Amino acid sequence: MTGRGDGPSDHVAVPAGYRIGPWTVGRPLGCGAFGTVYAGTRTVPVAGVPSRAALKILPTGTRSPRQLAHLRELAEREVELLRKVRAPRLIRLYEVRTVDDSARPEIDGASVLVLEEAERSLDDLLTAGPVPRGGPALLVDVCAGLDQLHRAGWVHGDLKPGNVLLMADGTARLADFNVAAELEGTHAYAPVFGTADYTAPDLLWCEIGERGRKVRPSADIWAFGVLAHLVLTGGHPLPGGTPGARRDAALRYARGEEELRLSPELPEQWRPVLMDCLARRHEDRAPHTAASLLRRVEAAAAGRRAAWRPGPFLRRRRGPLLTVLIATATATLSAGLPALLPSTGYDRCDRGTVCFFTEPDGQGDYCAWVDGDDDWSTGETGCAWAARRPPLSVFNNGQNLSEGATRVDVEYFAGTGWEQRIGCLPNGERRNLADGDRLPRSHQWIRSCAP
Repeated sequence: MTGRGDGPSDHVAVPAGYRIGPWTVGRPLGCGAFGTVYAGTRTVPVAGVPSRAALKILPTGTRSPRQLAHLRELAEREVELLRKVRAPRLIRLYEVRTVDDSARPEIDGASVLVLEEAERSLDDLLTAGPVPRGGPALLVDVCAGLDQLHRAGWVHGDLKPGNVLLMADGTARLADFNVAAELEGTHAYAPVFGTADYTAPDLLWCEIGERGRKVRPSADIWAFGVLAHLVLTGGHPLPGGTPGARRDAALRYARGEEELRLSPELPEQWRPVLMDCLARRHEDRAPHTAASLLRRVEAAAAGRRAAWRPGPFLRRRRGPLLTVLIATATATLSAGLPALLPSTGYDRCDRGTVCFFTEPDGQGDYCAWVDGDDDWSTGETGCAWAARRPPLSVFNNGQNLSEGATRVDVEYFAGTGWEQRIGCLPNGERRNLADGDRLPRSHQWIRSCAP
């Protein structure tokens, strides 16, 4: 979260040491158009919540009723998304609090989002020096985050380096979902806000209705193309010394008056990827979904040139929470998962999750969890096959959990509510389960499998 958007920076001044519930406010981490993020610490331990977090404070204080309504809507958008969608490449929300302090009208009633703490933003990294050596790997994480977000039925709407957070383990997470919007069929409706350099040309003159402007996943694909060009070359793909000049260049490009000129510094294997991301029209970008793009980005990051192949039309899953992933060739189509992901094997298990499979060696259907679950059948992330079929293999791929070494092993239970422990899997290990083992019904992350 940085102050580099097009909107005015709405800094919220909160003194160090100020208490918000159990959280103590520390140094400011960043300031954006809608609020300020501070480091936060808590002294009272709570299961599943670390002692350090980022406190995103969205002001309500002395503002007009119209401003208050707008700020509430933005806060509600972010909270709704982060409560519905838990995925490895999206920043995690731990809790939401409201400031109750009439003596400080500037923050009284402010919404406070307690979020996973990051080291810094991608914007900070790009500002600090030349093209980062680890840029391609970070782009894989960013694209994976878009894939997870789009599969859950949401559009980010403001993807840019300031909204990509870099974690202590070297991975990246997408953040800042104030203008994110849930898809209603092919589009969503989002507030009229964005950052000019990352706004798709078709949105620069689109019609704006009472619910905002229509946005589609292809807008995020454009933004990814701009971001990737910046990460890989240090420059923007459109000419101009200011955001306004580059916006004018985007309009000329969209009208066919100017061609796209990618930097000669761009590695050859990335050129076809970015050309597709930065296609003039939505209709030309739409076939290149985040799912199909991810496979190409992974290949380009490995130094290979991957041709794009269109996959079958996928029905979008409208489930409440897409941290459960069910995958075989048949389940891929019925659940709306990308056909270009691996169809078999342990490699389907996303980093930061634990996966249980219906067949040995990571084969068959599977379900993956970011968090623990006290009831696989009826819990928040229900697993469709869990009530009738035992898993025959498991992979703990949680080495990139934000808690680091605090909660990385996984224990699983025959009963709901974490009763009747039947096994435990250390961080990074994969294992076949004996045929006939009792049916696991719940699991949780713990410090260590060792007694």
